[in-house]
Amino acid sequence: MRLPLSVLLASVVLLGGCAAEGGRLDDLRAVAESALGGEDGAGGPLSTDEITRGLKEALSTGASTVVAQLGRTNGFSDDPAVHIPLPSALARARDYAGKLGLQGSFDDLELRLNRAAEEATPKARALFISAIESMSVDDAKGILQGPDDAATEYFRGKTAARLQDEMRPIVDQALSNVGAVATFNQLLSRYNAIPLAPKVEADLTGHVVEEGTNGIFYYLAREEKAIRENPLKRTSEILRRVFGN
Repeated sequence: MRLPLSVLLASVVLLGGCAAEGGRLDDLRAVAESALGGEDGAGGPLSTDEITRGLKEALSTGASTVVAQLGRTNGFSDDPAVHIPLPSALARARDYAGKLGLQGSFDDLELRLNRAAEEATPKARALFISAIESMSVDDAKGILQGPDDAATEYFRGKTAARLQDEMRPIVDQALSNVGAVATFNQLLSRYNAIPLAPKVEADLTGHVVEEGTNGIFYYLAREEKAIRENPLKRTSEILRRVFGN
C-alpha cells in the first residue's frame, strides 16, 4: 500500500533532522522514492506514458467486460439500468393506441429495439477498442487522480460523436436482422388507420445508437471504478502499477 502523505512528510522531517546531524542525504532520497514508487518501492514514480497506458488498458479491459455483458440475449432488455425504451413519440402513440388494443404491438417493437442493441454491441467492440487505443491523454495524471469515472468521461467526450456515427450502419443492420424495421412499418400502418391519431415520426436507428452507447458508457464507468477500488480487478502488471499507486 502506498504511504499516506502524512507518513511521507513525517519521514522527510525525521530524516531531515538526521541529515542535519550528519546523516546521509541518500537516506532521505531512498525513503522518498520508496513512498512514491508503490507497494515495494520498485520502479520509482509513474511516468505519464505509464499512466496513459494504464488508463487505456483499464478502458479496454472494461469495454471487453461490458460488451460481453450487454451483447447477449436480454443484456439490454432485462437490465433496468440500460433497458432501451421506445422513442418518446412512439411512447405517446402507445398510450393513445393502447385504448384500441394496439399496445402489444408497441411492446413488441420495444423488445426488438433492445434485441438490436444486443446484436450490435459485440460488433461495435472493435470500434470502442480502436478509439481507446488511439486517444491521446495529455492530462493523464489529472484523469488518474480524478473521479472514479474520469477516464470514461474523458473518453466519452472525445469519441462519443464519432462512435455513434460509426455505429449507425451496424445498428441499421441489426434492426433489420431482428425484425424491428418490419414490425415498425406494420405498426405504423395499423396506427395511421386510427381516425385522428397523432402523427408519429421516429428515428429508430438514432435512438438505439444513442441509448445503446449510453448503456455501454454507463457500465464502462462502473468497470473503471471497480479497477480503481478493487485490486482483484487489476489483471495485468500495468494496471496493478498504475492503480496500485
